[in-house]
Amino acid sequence: MTNTAEQLKQEILEKVREYATVAHSTDAFVPYKTKVRYAGRVFDDREMVALVSSALDFWLTLGPYGAQFESKMRQFFGSRDFVLTNSGSSANLTAITALCSKNLGGHMRPGGEVITPAVTFPTTLSPILQNGLVPVFVDCEMGTYDVDVDAVAAAVSSKTRALVIPHTLGNPCRMDVLMDIAREHDLWVVEDCCDALGAKYNGKLVGTFGDASTCSFYPAHHITLGEGGGVVVREPKVAKIIRSVRDWGRDCWCEPGQSDTCGKRFGWQLGDLPEGYDHKYIYSEIGYNLKPTDLQAAIGTVQADRIDDFHARRQHNFDRLYAGLKAYEEFLLLPKAYPDAEPAWFAFPLTVRGGVVRSELVAWLEESLIETREIFSGNILRQPAYRDVVHRVQGDLHRSDVVMRDTFFIGVYPGLTDEMLDFVLERFREFFRSRGLS
Repeated sequence: MTNTAEQLKQEILEKVREYATVAHSTDAFVPYKTKVRYAGRVFDDREMVALVSSALDFWLTLGPYGAQFESKMRQFFGSRDFVLTNSGSSANLTAITALCSKNLGGHMRPGGEVITPAVTFPTTLSPILQNGLVPVFVDCEMGTYDVDVDAVAAAVSSKTRALVIPHTLGNPCRMDVLMDIAREHDLWVVEDCCDALGAKYNGKLVGTFGDASTCSFYPAHHITLGEGGGVVVREPKVAKIIRSVRDWGRDCWCEPGQSDTCGKRFGWQLGDLPEGYDHKYIYSEIGYNLKPTDLQAAIGTVQADRIDDFHARRQHNFDRLYAGLKAYEEFLLLPKAYPDAEPAWFAFPLTVRGGVVRSELVAWLEESLIETREIFSGNILRQPAYRDVVHRVQGDLHRSDVVMRDTFFIGVYPGLTDEMLDFVLERFREFFRSRGLS
């Protein structure tokens, strides 16, 4: 880049900083007019400068910023590899598809069983089905909303090949018990950490227990790339296959924009291909193109440095809501965590009881512009798309049905101010007062 071009670029970026300050300043909170969102993106001029800088470079496809972001996430997790994808859903698809690879010995193949909770997100389940595997659904626990580990243990059969376990709303599962089950029965473990970036169990980050663990960087999540996700990988062999599945299924391990990393691009003979067939076009896995753009990765390089600050604010917001709602425990089951867990709360879940009807409380909050959401799909087997899938159920799914009927959540994301949270608590107080329950 010439000196003139670099000078112009810096002038543009300085204007971007000014623009971000003016255009994206936060308006004052006005009760009943300002929406109290359940989640949202939190950013400032740093993210915008990174985004525009990448745009000016015009790399577009995954490139230097992608490599930088992956490096930061490897450092964060202390993992051997981190593979960036275009969404958390793609991360799940990539991870589960990779573990089904014949190049891993065929441990997972069509017809094999995968134990997973019924309270789940569709794209945690869909890759199991798309790979011809049979989901075995187990119930959740109330309060934590995580998988019932006793049900997991009881669900293991001679056909079981893997556990696919989400940390619900950032609340870590009992990973010590789950990993013991996996080791005893030689099972793959996939941790769905899409809602749980930065959470810990026994002082260890979730995402570092499993063979592959997935992240989401959608705007609602702990950090954002806009769209984006990633896979934390422990073993180099698995990491290579995950990258291949993400990159069309190529056998080649060259980074985007590179060629001949192996030093013999035209010196391979694999399968029934002719001698010397271009290694960049040899496919050893059934794959996809699941890469994000470098524009997205540029945002991530800034957001990655803010994980701890965002986590602290989420915990602050969670604690404030918990203290304010504790007076209504007769009517609300408050969230809880296991003694060895350090959640990175995605949201604040609540289950109504004592005669309170969820739809009435939710309508009351929504009328005050306080956003609410269901916990994922509830019992996913009751969703139209999944009612007829081949599956097995361990025990009953009573608590999953309770979650579907009586549970919802409100936000704790870093964009919420104390003033907003005080308004939320006031609306809860008024709801119970209006019904003679306080």
